[in-house]
Amino acid sequence: MHVAHLSLTDFRSYASVELGLEPGVTAFVGPNGQGKTNLVEALGYVATHSSHRVSSDAPLVRRGATRAIVRCAVHRDERRALVELEINPGRANRARLNRSPVSRARDVIGLLRTVLFAPEDLSLSKGDPAERRRFLDDLLVARAPRFAGVRADYDRVLKQRGALLRTAAQARRGSRSARRAESDSAFTAAGAGDVLSTLEVWDAHLARHGAELLRARLELIEALRPLVAGAYAALAPNSAPATLAYRSTLSTGGDTDEGGRDGEVPGERGSFDTQTLSTDLGKTLEERLRERLLEVRSAELERGVTLVGPHRDDLILGLGDLPARGYASHGESWSFALALRLAAYDLLRADGGDPVLILDDVFAELDSQRRRRLAEIVAPAEQVLITAAVPADVPPELVGARFDVEEGSVTRVR
Repeated sequence: MHVAHLSLTDFRSYASVELGLEPGVTAFVGPNGQGKTNLVEALGYVATHSSHRVSSDAPLVRRGATRAIVRCAVHRDERRALVELEINPGRANRARLNRSPVSRARDVIGLLRTVLFAPEDLSLSKGDPAERRRFLDDLLVARAPRFAGVRADYDRVLKQRGALLRTAAQARRGSRSARRAESDSAFTAAGAGDVLSTLEVWDAHLARHGAELLRARLELIEALRPLVAGAYAALAPNSAPATLAYRSTLSTGGDTDEGGRDGEVPGERGSFDTQTLSTDLGKTLEERLRERLLEVRSAELERGVTLVGPHRDDLILGLGDLPARGYASHGESWSFALALRLAAYDLLRADGGDPVLILDDVFAELDSQRRRRLAEIVAPAEQVLITAAVPADVPPELVGARFDVEEGSVTRVR
C-alpha cells in the first residue's frame, strides 16, 4: 500500500497544496513551524479520522475557513481508490470514495492504513491510560474497520448513561438535602425511580457493546505480546524484556485511580488474559459487566459517573518484573513506545499489505543507537514518510525523495 497523491484545501496552514508521492522513502525537511507535520497529519486523519496532535477537529481547519478537505489517492496491489474527507468542526464530517458520496464518513476507514510514530508517542509509556486505550482501539479499527461502529456505539451508550447518572446523583443529593435521608426510598420518592429503571436498560446496552470491545482488546493484546517483546529487544537489547498486561474494571470495580499505581507489578492486581476474563465462573464478559455495574451502582449514583467498562481500563506496560511507568528511563520509555508502533506495523502487515509508515520528527528524539536500529527496521517498508528539521536528522539508511517545506511552500528537491 502507498499514497500516490495528497491534496489539501484549507487544512491547517495550507490554503491549497498538491503533492505527488511514490513508494519508498520520502522526507519532508524544514524548520519547525513551517507545516511539515501538517502534511503527514492529514494522512493520519484519513486513516483514523482523528489527529495525533489534537483531540478536536477545529484546529485542523485553516483560520478563516469553515471546512477543510483532504484527498488522497491510495494504491493497494492493483487497486486504486481516491478518498476524500470534508472536515466540518461542530458538524458531521463527509466522505467521498472515487468521487461518489458515502453514507457515513467512517465507511472509508480502512482504505488507507498508516502507522504513525511521533514525539507524542512518549505518552504511551508515560502518559494516562486514555492514550493506551486509544492505541488499542485505533489498531482494532485499522485491522477491522467495523470496530469504528462498535466504538461509536459504546461511546454513545456511555454518554447517555452518564447523563442519567448525573441526573440521578443530583436528585439523590436534593432528596438528602430536603429530607436528611440517605435511603434509596427517599431518592425514589424524590421522583428518580424512572431514572433507575431507564438506567437498567442502558446497563444492558453498555454491557453488550463493552463486552465486544473488551474481548477484541484482549485478543489484540495476545497477538501483540510477542511482537512488542521482539521489537523492544531489537531497539534495547540490554534492557529487561517488555511485557503487556490488561487491567480491567471487572476486577477493580472502577474505584482505583485510572492510571494505576506506580510500583505495581504488571499482572499483580486487576490484570487478566482473554481466557480468564471470558471463562471465569462460566460467565460471559457481558454477564460479568452487568454484574459489576450492579455491584458499583451505589458508588455510581453518588459520583454521577460510569465506573465500570472498557473506558476505564488500562494497558499495563512492564519491563521484567517492574512497570514501565515510573521505572523506565527516558530511553527505555521511548523504546517501549516505538516497540508498540512497530508491533502494530507487523500485525497490520501480517493481515495483508504494508501500511504506510509515518515518522514525524522522531529521529531527533533518539540517540544514535536507537536511531540506527529504527531506521534499519523500517527501511524495507513499501512507503515511509519522514519529517525532519534538518537533513542530518534523516538516517542514511532512509535516503530517498525529499521535499523542502518552508513558509507554506512545499518544493521537491530530490
